[in-house]
Amino acid sequence: MSTSASLVVGVDGSTTKFGSSRGVTSMADRTVFLERRRGFDAILIGGNTARTEPYSYSPVPLIVISRSTINPLPENPDVHVWNLTPAQAISRAQIEFGERILIEAGVGIIKELLAEKLIDEFFLTVTPEQDGENKILWKESLSNFAQCEKSEIDETLFFHAYN
Repeated sequence: MSTSASLVVGVDGSTTKFGSSRGVTSMADRTVFLERRRGFDAILIGGNTARTEPYSYSPVPLIVISRSTINPLPENPDVHVWNLTPAQAISRAQIEFGERILIEAGVGIIKELLAEKLIDEFFLTVTPEQDGENKILWKESLSNFAQCEKSEIDETLFFHAYN
């Protein structure tokens, strides 16, 4: 089993700015993010992420977990809308699509999965952006893992944490 999560934050822990992660991302982050996601069997996001982020295309099947049965991304032919908990959705996705699932959901779902120890590796990007919303203590999220590698590209920090 291999469940990974990817999250970008500003240096102050902002996970969104002006309602979207686009406000806290960087060009270096986008490049690494787009390359990384091709190596997974499916991507899992929440309904809010589906409504606020650009997911009209995904390189692999895209699972949206939502209480609504209305597809928020009808232009993406690879969308699957499931009314399941994050843990249930991961299990089902691994059965239907393969073992390697990438969580690109918002911080609420990622925190829940970290607390349940259902994330095997965590890709955290920290950009110089500040003054956004939905702040987290990003250094604490890395403490859930035994190993952590750090790199930097153009003032953007990349952490790869795993057990």
